[in-house]
Amino acid sequence: MSPLVRVQNFTVSADGYGAGTGQSLDRPFGHADPATMMAWAGATASWPNRTDPGGTRGLDDYFTRDFARNIGAEIMGRNKFGPQRGPWEDHEWEGWWGDEPPFHTPVFVLTHHPRPSFTLSDTTFHFLDATPENALEQAFAAADGKDVRIGGGVATVREFLAADLIDTLHIVVTPNELGGGERLWERPEDLLDRFHLEKVPSPSGVVHHLFWRR
Repeated sequence: MSPLVRVQNFTVSADGYGAGTGQSLDRPFGHADPATMMAWAGATASWPNRTDPGGTRGLDDYFTRDFARNIGAEIMGRNKFGPQRGPWEDHEWEGWWGDEPPFHTPVFVLTHHPRPSFTLSDTTFHFLDATPENALEQAFAAADGKDVRIGGGVATVREFLAADLIDTLHIVVTPNELGGGERLWERPEDLLDRFHLEKVPSPSGVVHHLFWRR
């Protein structure tokens, strides 16, 4: 099977927003509460930041474990990497994640202001001023035959959807509403011209939306 371009575990509110307004260094999701948005994953046994035993072992845990399955590289937008805009003032900022980023693969950050690559633990960040097609070509070359994950944020997912480059999407819809911010869709049925869709409710209150190409 050929490697895929996947969106995996991407979480949006009930009204379709993947992030709120007013992103800052202290609030990566803007006015949205990341603890609320990601509570479905944080409650699972496989949540990588879990510090105590226990956690759920059901449907949500399956998708939390599936996040890294067969992923060889990730592409993300600059706003997922950090809150800065415009030219880099310095190169000291190395992302939200500290010394142990959760990606464990090469990561390609789309930006109009490239900077030198750097490595933290087993994750190397590369900065590209590139089209989605060109970025994907470089990511597949680095992925060594594995899939490439489009990690977000919303604008990056929408850009790759517009270029018709995504094979599968797993979108988690939470029951809360944000009322504004970065919107992925008006409704999930907007994608049915190109994708099949199955909706799988979870006892946690989220609904897992699984899309694959027609």
